[in-house]
Amino acid sequence: MPLAPAPTPSRRAVSPLDQRLEAATGHDIDTLWAYRDRGVLDEQHAQLADRHRKLAKTQTGGIFHLRLLNRLSSGEFDVDGALFTRIDRTVEQLEEAADVRDAAARDVLAALEPIEAAAASVTPDAQQLSTDDQAALLAIAGGAKLYEHLLTGRISVTAASGTRIPHTKLRRLEDAGLVAQDTGHPVHAGQPVALTDAGRAALFAARRAPTTQTPKVPARPGTSPSTPAQRR
Repeated sequence: MPLAPAPTPSRRAVSPLDQRLEAATGHDIDTLWAYRDRGVLDEQHAQLADRHRKLAKTQTGGIFHLRLLNRLSSGEFDVDGALFTRIDRTVEQLEEAADVRDAAARDVLAALEPIEAAAASVTPDAQQLSTDDQAALLAIAGGAKLYEHLLTGRISVTAASGTRIPHTKLRRLEDAGLVAQDTGHPVHAGQPVALTDAGRAALFAARRAPTTQTPKVPARPGTSPSTPAQRR
């Protein structure tokens, strides 16, 4: 019995916890993942993004088996022993996928709940970064080096994106503990400049959209909004 279901396009946001992540971080899922790839996130938010990516993959896997089961029961195939065998195997795979998804959702919640609590306690008078500082930190997050010209002695900072950052601004950000230089490299060859943990946290907080409260995800009957739906 030939059966080759067409692959479904992957989605970046398929988790029922997406709204809670977006409310707690102030960013949509695509932005959160992009910041993870660029190294902008601190360790806590990076862990959350990694766990959410894993959850999204498990969610996609469950959808694949569910669609396959729907196709098998659509009447497209002859009702015989081979069909029953394939249905039984698909149901088992769907159950396994649901178990993996639920475990991944619990891991996301374990990383998300402390961030939600921290977001709720943020004071309105927290130090704000200027737009120029945010732009400089974003550029540095993508990679930057400090150079000193051998002949002129002129010092310049160039980001991987091509953005040039004034040396005075770099010093100010460094004095604030937001960036650090790798002095193990000679300055004429280029000293790598990177965000510190404090710099990542400050940048992420500065670009976080203000949120008054965390919206609740509609729960299925018999389930709690803070826990993933369980299989029956």
